[in-house]
Amino acid sequence: MIELRDLTRRFNGNVAVDSLNLTIEDGKVFGFIGPNGAGKTTTIRMITTLISPTSGTVHVNGLDASDPEEALQIRSHVGLLPEIPGLYETLSAYRNLDFYAALYGVPIDRRKDRIKELLEMLEIWDRRDDIVGKFSKGMKQKIAIARALVHEPELLFLDEPTSGLDPEAALTVRNFLLELKKEGRTIFLNTHNLDDAERLCDTVGVMRTRLLAKGSPSELSQQFWGRTTVVHLHSISPAMISGVRGLSGVTGVQQDGDHLLVDVTDPASVNPDIVRELVRQGGQVESVNELKRSLEDVYLRLLGGGK
Repeated sequence: MIELRDLTRRFNGNVAVDSLNLTIEDGKVFGFIGPNGAGKTTTIRMITTLISPTSGTVHVNGLDASDPEEALQIRSHVGLLPEIPGLYETLSAYRNLDFYAALYGVPIDRRKDRIKELLEMLEIWDRRDDIVGKFSKGMKQKIAIARALVHEPELLFLDEPTSGLDPEAALTVRNFLLELKKEGRTIFLNTHNLDDAERLCDTVGVMRTRLLAKGSPSELSQQFWGRTTVVHLHSISPAMISGVRGLSGVTGVQQDGDHLLVDVTDPASVNPDIVRELVRQGGQVESVNELKRSLEDVYLRLLGGGK
């Protein structure tokens, strides 16, 4: 478990992270989204004990990051993919991973199996003996992801894991992360890719120095818009609109062409009443769906770019 309490970091008087309170349960995938300079990377660096907070506390699996001995233990429990991979460019992919595995004390027999396992999962085992300096940015990113996992950490921190990857490689990494999620591994993800966050994360935090909102993608959507049923009809009359508006559990009705947008408190209980009322008014109902707001909609609304 990760627990942050009133976590704050200033650089030369400028606030990068402001009074962050956050708890991430074991086995969950948490995603931070926000603009550049929002404090996302700074937060990861504080949790992984690379830098100290100006004030506030960090606890990882019950260990206090402010205690030097416990901070060392935290580092052994986490894997980190930083913004810049920082690989040894003159070494092969295999030797890069072997070097870091040795630093973490992974036994040599286990190192061989673990490196092969990771490179095969990332579909680059056939490039294991190639010099990393000759790799594309996307290939280097894959090696850096494998490096973060080579010692089988309990917690994984990924800063823009699909950055620089072409669509096929990004899909490979996304599927790889989904497999890690199935294993119950705790993952902390910083990303600008809202589609990645929506697909991968159990909980998302929207960050701009302060934590603006937190919840699952669906919870965030409901928090800002409530729930809306979309009814597609052959045609819509004023009597239909009036009849639906008078139903219990309906909080608003709008017409959009041949679609009726009905704000409801609980779709499961209210939707049958809506359909019955429309049919009673002579309506021909062609489909009934719930309006889905994307994580992009939430992001833009919170950061001032959407309604």
